[in-house]
Amino acid sequence: MKHRGGKVKEISGDMFSPIYIKFADAICVTTNGVVKKNGKAVMGAGNALQARNTFKGLALDLGRLIKKNGNIVQIIRFAIIHGKKIPIVSFPVKYNWWEKADLELIRKSLIQLLVEIKFNQWKKVILPRPGCMNGKLSWLTEVKPLLELFADDRIYVIDRSKS
Repeated sequence: MKHRGGKVKEISGDMFSPIYIKFADAICVTTNGVVKKNGKAVMGAGNALQARNTFKGLALDLGRLIKKNGNIVQIIRFAIIHGKKIPIVSFPVKYNWWEKADLELIRKSLIQLLVEIKFNQWKKVILPRPGCMNGKLSWLTEVKPLLELFADDRIYVIDRSKS
């Protein structure tokens, strides 16, 4: 697979707002690989919590997928948001919710996301800054340089802290 790399496209705001839902072909949610005894994935902070609170049953859907396929990039479900059907995609940044985000996992997730983008012919995908809030990684010194090696012009990295 060819990696185009280059400058990361950055946007800011709430990725679930009408303007971004209308704009995007898919929305990523940063996740971890922990599934609780009740079958629900741990989605207790950041944009994962926002997604879990927005879409009833999302944590259970993701928990089932993690048990079946592992902690990988995958479409959790299609959701109707502001009248548009859009895929909600898991983007693993941690193995365990309590750990610091893992740069190697982010790299693997980015490569998996690029495969999904190509397969699904998505033109615009929104990705929160992976591992930069609850994952405790630095956007400027750790994550952005990594994304610039692999990401291409179809990925828009959103910073909700500026909204």
